[in-house]
Amino acid sequence: MPRIDPFEMERMQSLYWHLVEYDLSESGVEPLTLRELLALAGADPDRFLETALGYPLSEGSQEARDAIASWYPGADASNVTMVNGGSEANLLVLWALLEPGDRLAFMTPNYLQGVGLGRFLGDASDTFSLVRTGDRWALDADALAAAVGERTKAIMVCNPNNPTGAVLIEAEMDALVEAASRVGAWIVADEIYRGAEVEGAAASPTFWGRYDRVVVTSGLSKAFALPGLRVGWVVAPPETIAQVWERHDYTTLTPSMIADRLVPLAMEARTRERILERTRTIVRTNLPPVEGWIESNPALSYVRPVAGAIVYVDYSLDVEPRARGGRARRRPSGPLGPGDMFGLGKGFRIGFGFDLERTMKGLERVSALLM
Repeated sequence: MPRIDPFEMERMQSLYWHLVEYDLSESGVEPLTLRELLALAGADPDRFLETALGYPLSEGSQEARDAIASWYPGADASNVTMVNGGSEANLLVLWALLEPGDRLAFMTPNYLQGVGLGRFLGDASDTFSLVRTGDRWALDADALAAAVGERTKAIMVCNPNNPTGAVLIEAEMDALVEAASRVGAWIVADEIYRGAEVEGAAASPTFWGRYDRVVVTSGLSKAFALPGLRVGWVVAPPETIAQVWERHDYTTLTPSMIADRLVPLAMEARTRERILERTRTIVRTNLPPVEGWIESNPALSYVRPVAGAIVYVDYSLDVEPRARGGRARRRPSGPLGPGDMFGLGKGFRIGFGFDLERTMKGLERVSALLM
């Protein structure tokens, strides 16, 4: 049995995020309280408090899966299974799809869970990249072509992207579908930041419905401001859902009953849009001051994110990103997301979706480290 790679980003966050004074490593927004969620949904708190805390269906209730499916055109409950967080969704999907000898083509920069899982569950992970081109992060078509071969079983992307906040344009999504169809590979699209757009009222486009071998993973942790519910889901063809469900029996078995009751409230169309409007308001309010801080530091540069409460910053300093992050932790400051933990070089991710005053105080501490 091969050894699985340490997941360095999650290990760093679990070690430090409760210890620092200002946490700049989070990529979501200020969480909703249960009272706020029930109010947005117009739900009776007393009725919710009558919930018996037994086991829900392991795949999630019909009502919950119907509500999730409504966000994906053409999907219904048979295309959905609920799991515990987006990370479990990614694990179960790759476990279902990859076998020994298979290769995973993996987009970078990214949340690097898939790189380790591709090596552990298959034969290898081959990376292709987004590259900084002018005022956006663009898909490197040559790198994609080189990463996808006859042994490629799945192509995994994060769209909107973590850590850059980039969103693929239609031509790039088409190029990914073409690359997958050329070898009969699956597209696994982690879309957990969809709904947290910096401009406009529409959610970023989904990969669902673009190709018959698409699996979408997502959940309520980022754009929906409900990370503590640990709600994730998989949207896929029914036969793939069945394979994911079988593997879920070996991990956490079921979602929680509380989560199962709250998903239909959060994902009901009117409530969903109220939640996402709150998220977009936070993103649009907090980003300009953070941009001002970046622009005031001549060693820093960035591309404006399209979605998500995250921005990736390059720097021109003679120090490794992890060393600088270590200095931030040793002082009473806050961890940043080092670029190498996303498959990048000298840079870091800033999360700006929480209290703006505290975010700016944390960035003041970072300014001292840049001198």
